[in-house]
Amino acid sequence: MKQLHHPSALDMFEQITNASKGKQIVMFLDYDGTLSPIVDDPDRAFMSDQMRATVRKLARHFPTAIVSGRCRDKVYSFVRLAELYYAGSHGLDIKGPSKGSKYEKVYKALVEKTKSTPGANVENNKFCISVHFRCVDEKKWSELAQQVKSVLKEYPKLRLTQGRKVLEILPPIKWDKGKALEFLLESLGYANCTDVFPIYIGDDRTDEDAFKVLKDRGKGFGILVSKIPKETNASYSLQEPSEVMSFLQRLVQWKRLSL
Repeated sequence: MKQLHHPSALDMFEQITNASKGKQIVMFLDYDGTLSPIVDDPDRAFMSDQMRATVRKLARHFPTAIVSGRCRDKVYSFVRLAELYYAGSHGLDIKGPSKGSKYEKVYKALVEKTKSTPGANVENNKFCISVHFRCVDEKKWSELAQQVKSVLKEYPKLRLTQGRKVLEILPPIKWDKGKALEFLLESLGYANCTDVFPIYIGDDRTDEDAFKVLKDRGKGFGILVSKIPKETNASYSLQEPSEVMSFLQRLVQWKRLSL
């Protein structure tokens, strides 16, 4: 059973670090809503300088990856830290299938189709297309969903999923942040390693796949960023990006003291 109430990762900090004793912590961080505040305009989801400095220090002590639904270049332009691993498009962009012009066509068709809905914003993430409706009047949501579905009728293989105020059009292959997490652990050389301790911090439905992988592996755990209790596969929670920053800072301090 997924629980609803999760102890704060800040309150349970000692429990988390005790569980990781003798193991290599590997950090996985979602970007939007985790490192940056959720904003109306997705192009302005900037992280604070203080958060960037914190993540930079974190990466000095632990292998650190950013796993985002956005395309890798976009996330990199926000974070701009060369010492991190980046997995864009829910991780497709580390491995990625061959990208055809299909997405360009779908993207253009969606832009055209959703023009009549004020506030709709279509973002081309290379391996997935996001239709943001955070700025759309609630009365127009179902109309927008219909517009998107009518475009996708032509492309029956593409998958449509919903995240926080966003509809995402994904490729037909089964690929999600959980698979990205496993792939990254493998690429980092921790595939069947017993002494690895992954911590994944994220705030969206798409992060649940990664939380579930960690839960099923029984190694490491997920931390959900949310102000309200939700059903989740994460073990702990943090309220908002400022708490994420405090948690990361404490991890760095803890690591320095243990060295």
